Amino acid sequence: MDSMIETQNKSIVEILYKALLGQGAMEFQMVATLLASELEYWFHGPPKCQHMMKVLTGEIAKKGFKFEPRSVTSIGDCVIVEGWEGEAYWVHVWTLKNGLITQLREYFNTWLVVRDLRPLRWEEDHHHKHDSMMTLWRSQPRDLYRRSLPGLVLPI
Repeated sequence: MDSMIETQNKSIVEILYKALLGQGAMEFQMVATLLASELEYWFHGPPKCQHMMKVLTGEIAKKGFKFEPRSVTSIGDCVIVEGWEGEAYWVHVWTLKNGLITQLREYFNTWLVVRDLRPLRWEEDHHHKHDSMMTLWRSQPRDLYRRSLPGLVLPI
């Protein structure tokens, strides 16, 4: 995928988090302009931790759980955001199409590995050494040293 699109996608998601950390109706209106009218949502973690969907739907005020990203990485049409607050380690995987966020996958207290599972093209197979299960991204929860978290592999 074009690195310009990856950079644009990363910027859109960064704007979303900045707006969510702001106060007032203007920030919430900004968030609404970044989301597709029908956002697909997946969640993995304790049910009490479905914070982002509650914030996006206006069910809870932004003053509750604060999503302050520690890292933002763009891979293809996905933007992976990682953070830690208090007792919760979280990873969000946002999918964008034509500059709009169309999907959110939210993970709490889970190690996450993103792998590229696309089949190799003939040129890649014969000219380069390429792992067909290539790891594109891996969780880095530095604050959770020695803590055991369940692991998930997210194929893209």
